[in-house]
Amino acid sequence: QVQLVESGGGLAQTGGSLRLSCAASGLTFSSYHMGWFRQAPGKEREFVGSISRSSISLYYADSVKGRFTISRDNAKNTVYLQMNSLKAEDTAVYYCAARRGLGISYDYWGQGTQVTVSS
Repeated sequence: QVQLVESGGGLAQTGGSLRLSCAASGLTFSSYHMGWFRQAPGKEREFVGSISRSSISLYYADSVKGRFTISRDNAKNTVYLQMNSLKAEDTAVYYCAARRGLGISYDYWGQGTQVTVSS
């Protein structure tokens, strides 16, 4: 079955960096657009960014633009989220998701990884 497994979360200081990974299995990874989302305590899940199948198209939420970078390695079935200049408000559970079509709905989701930013 399809599995998306995030890793790389943890505790970081304000201004620091973390790199999240999401390893996919059970699907033809290169056929899927990939997205990152996050959910902070007491808040709705929000879009962080996405990357197209061939990495040509990248989209970011305004809140992370210029600080976060999404990339993927189709040979390794993995998508990455490089997070720099972290802020306390980046604290959340981060999820990766896979989308086959061009719509806004994602087909598969990972279990999430916690990112905590502390001063």
